[in-house]
Amino acid sequence: MAAKISLSVLSFLLLVTFAVSKGSSQKERQASWQKGPCDITRLNAQQASYSHESEGGVSEFWDHNSDDFQCAGVSFRRVTLRSRALLLPLYHNSHSFLYVLKGRGIFGLMVSGCPETYESPQQSEEGIQGQRFTDRHQKIGNLREGDVLAIPAGAPHWAYNTGDQELVVVILQDNANNANQLDRNPRSFFLAGNPQRGQEQQHGPQTQHESGNVFRGIGAETLAEVFQTDIETAKKLQSENDGRGAIVIVQKGLQVIQPPLREEHGGRQEHGRGNGLEETICTAKLRENLDQASRADVYNPRAGRFSTVNSFTLPILRFFQLSAARGVLYKNAIMSPHWYGNAHSINYITRGNGRIQVVNHNGHAVFDDNVQEGQVVVVPQNFAVVKQAGEQGLEWVEFNTNDNAMINTLSGQTSALRGLPVDVISNAYQMSREEAQRLKMSRQETLLFSGSSRRGRVAYA
Repeated sequence: MAAKISLSVLSFLLLVTFAVSKGSSQKERQASWQKGPCDITRLNAQQASYSHESEGGVSEFWDHNSDDFQCAGVSFRRVTLRSRALLLPLYHNSHSFLYVLKGRGIFGLMVSGCPETYESPQQSEEGIQGQRFTDRHQKIGNLREGDVLAIPAGAPHWAYNTGDQELVVVILQDNANNANQLDRNPRSFFLAGNPQRGQEQQHGPQTQHESGNVFRGIGAETLAEVFQTDIETAKKLQSENDGRGAIVIVQKGLQVIQPPLREEHGGRQEHGRGNGLEETICTAKLRENLDQASRADVYNPRAGRFSTVNSFTLPILRFFQLSAARGVLYKNAIMSPHWYGNAHSINYITRGNGRIQVVNHNGHAVFDDNVQEGQVVVVPQNFAVVKQAGEQGLEWVEFNTNDNAMINTLSGQTSALRGLPVDVISNAYQMSREEAQRLKMSRQETLLFSGSSRRGRVAYA
């Protein structure tokens, strides 16, 4: 009884923490935007500037000190896990949002106070009726291409590549969210290994790096007492001589308790009686797939598709104050000029090439250039942006700093111009009523437009 009460109290406290964070995080972000050096006159399509090589893969970082990332209050990284590679358990100082570029694997995320619902039964050696459990742990989820995964600040997590090809993910950390009460520097706290022993590769000014695990700073004698073990085992926790880095190879494959994939995507699981708080926090859905064409929010067979995930489709995002979208433009297709009225948008190009133009409040183009796979473009709140695909098409994933990012368009069936009276357009742009009518009704599509073969002044690479 006491244990159940304890779990309920812990879950309730976590729920309250999330609620408080939601209520103040947006105010915190707005205040920091006003105080920060955000007089952006030029944006850049940025590549990774720093990488950290490990035994089982590589972690690549974008320069979070750049004006673009500082103003948005975020940082960005890409992690590649080779086959049978394990990303060692760690947690971050801010909420994280992950997207799977390719590959498949499994992940675990530990929330304090939640029960260990995955159990491995084994018959006892004495043949006593019943079963005894040799392992218990919190639930494990599957990862596949196109998945987005929400990771709470301070929640330990790990990932493992179960496939034959590389598992590649990009991760946004929302450092301006109120869940992070330190500065805007991204911090990763490892529970195992000695990540800094990996090989470091510099592609620009060094801005961040992964550090040693948290046990290293605690005395071995204290660890031995805390875990009721010997000094030799305690020193293994500190991993001082472990040179494998943050990602390690599991030679014989990882042995964990995991239901079949078809069961994981089934109906809601019952975890016994409770007061509802455990179900809210401990069994909250953290993952959604954005790559399925059938779930597209906008689809044009001649132009492409656009899919979103927000707090309506993934309710946990209400506490994160984050959302995401996946865009696919076919050859020469255009996404209507638009802006987000309540969010910054961090765009990672996943495939193809194209042209992106971004305009500030003064009507100046702060970005007008070609983009290609692997680049990141940060679009500040309310800045107008237009995307056009090149010969290879253009695909991207975007992370937005609001759980329900509100998009507004300048052209198309639901655009701002479509909502204006013809006479307002005529007088605003000094044109005849007939010309204003043609302009207003020129596009019947909503968001994605089929393009022509005509080229602008920027030639695609």
